[in-house]
Amino acid sequence: MDKTHSRQPVESPRVEGELRLAGALDSRMMGLLRAIAHTGSINQAAKQAGLSYKGAWQMIERANNLSPKVLVATSTGGSKGGGTSLTAAGQSLLNLFDELEARHRQFIDQLNCQLLADPEAMLLLKPLAVKTSATNQLFGTIETISAGVVNTEVAVRLKGGERIVATITNQTVAAFALAQGGTILLIINAPEIGVAKAAECGRLSARNCLKGVIIRLQQEEVDSEVVIRLPGGDSLVATITRLSAEALGLTLGTTVYAIFKSNAVMLALQPPER
Repeated sequence: MDKTHSRQPVESPRVEGELRLAGALDSRMMGLLRAIAHTGSINQAAKQAGLSYKGAWQMIERANNLSPKVLVATSTGGSKGGGTSLTAAGQSLLNLFDELEARHRQFIDQLNCQLLADPEAMLLLKPLAVKTSATNQLFGTIETISAGVVNTEVAVRLKGGERIVATITNQTVAAFALAQGGTILLIINAPEIGVAKAAECGRLSARNCLKGVIIRLQQEEVDSEVVIRLPGGDSLVATITRLSAEALGLTLGTTVYAIFKSNAVMLALQPPER
């Protein structure tokens, strides 16, 4: 059938779909990466991509956290951000997405040609969307699994070598079929993370204490959002009171510790490949 049939008026049955990789890497994210490659500035890239400065930062932090390799390299440089560039992995991902997107458009066109010959097939298509409100999502590898009578401690290494310990029930371990060397997604809500300076980790009962540098600080009327960049490239977002942030004297570039208990860490399995 001629491909011109895929350009029928809007009342004709038509399949539409957006290419999305790993749940978060879509054309919007790739547009931001492309703008970063062209401008070398997160501020300018955000404008080109039609995003707020904060929104662009959040997208970059999420992409960096979920990727086995850092995609975007940044340096702190004040309220407008410092130099920003794609890493080799980021450029490779952008090139891959462009190639897949071209094939995806061809597939959609071919599918619509088939559906125009059999409109009832449209009834088999159902929209699918997976969303989460979790602030921090980190990709890691299971290092050790230490079972107890009731609970199990799971130690996970992030791509930069940082270690996070999660405490979950033994039933969850069995249900997830967790194994050493397996990949896992760590989910931590921002209010569960405290911020400390100096070597306060040893005086606190929290199992996880990760050193990093503040790369973004948003002061609200009551709360403050603190984004901490870990040495390996992952980022953690902590929500603390504004009074606490002021008492600690937090500023961009300050070295701090992200502190949270092991039971504040939730685990999620990535869907199996098909």
